[in-house]
Amino acid sequence: MRRKLSLRLPTRLDQLERIYEAVDELGESEEWPPGMVYQVKLVLEELGVNIVTHGHANDPEHEFEVVLDSDSETLTIELRDEGPAFNPLTDSPEPDIESGVEDRPVGGLGIYLVRTMMDELSYRRENDKNVLTIVKRKENG
Repeated sequence: MRRKLSLRLPTRLDQLERIYEAVDELGESEEWPPGMVYQVKLVLEELGVNIVTHGHANDPEHEFEVVLDSDSETLTIELRDEGPAFNPLTDSPEPDIESGVEDRPVGGLGIYLVRTMMDELSYRRENDKNVLTIVKRKENG
């Protein structure tokens, strides 16, 4: 069975809760393992915060979209935002994962976490929007 949920949200941090609720609902209805629900919510929190804070800085005049497309084998997530062109896969700095926490610069670990928790990532710029597509295979929940 295939389920698809689409959310169009104002670029405000208080809207992220709607994403978490959608993930919880979809995960429960499809009986995802708790670890998969946690990973998907963490990834969407990281990316959502980045879209809101760096894209349009809590400007409710702009929106971003989250599409969750789930089939028997994969969950595909698409994030679309109207922010300045930014490819997180190439434009994000490489994180320092070797130094101690107190010696690391703030930030930079978000995309690293996304890369390690998800199975596929791709970026494109389409119609003046950033489009990030993420795939999570359910067998790796």
